[in-house]
Amino acid sequence: MNRYFIIIAIFTLLSCKTETQAPDSTAVISEQDQVLLRHLKEVDWPKAYREQDTVLLDSILGDDFQMIDADGNWSNKAQELAWIKEHGSSHDSFFFEIKRLDLLPNGTAMICGTGHIFKDSTKTIYQSSNVVVKRNGQWKAIASHVSGIKQVE
Repeated sequence: MNRYFIIIAIFTLLSCKTETQAPDSTAVISEQDQVLLRHLKEVDWPKAYREQDTVLLDSILGDDFQMIDADGNWSNKAQELAWIKEHGSSHDSFFFEIKRLDLLPNGTAMICGTGHIFKDSTKTIYQSSNVVVKRNGQWKAIASHVSGIKQVE
């Protein structure tokens, strides 16, 4: 009887459909993708926040994007676009140091590292991880997590 319930449970799980768009399973991952992802995370993404460029950020984030901030709050793409529209950057400079960039053959990538924010004589760092997927030939961020925000000397 237990075996019957396990089989039914597995069948039920396999038959469930999700509404999220899957990565491009036929994506070809190239060295150029690595260059594009580095540019996305080190140049375009910070530029969107610095310049409050909602058009650029909209092109970076997938429609199913979700973020967890350092306080554990969840937001989606619409909320993130609204947030940058209302909150201009006040730092002197910023750079993102990629510590991990994994490209998977199914069109998914992980970009993880440390953000370095400089304002006046204060340096703040944070840790970030991002999941991006290649859809129709373009990389789209679908998840971000920020943690460990602290001032350093």
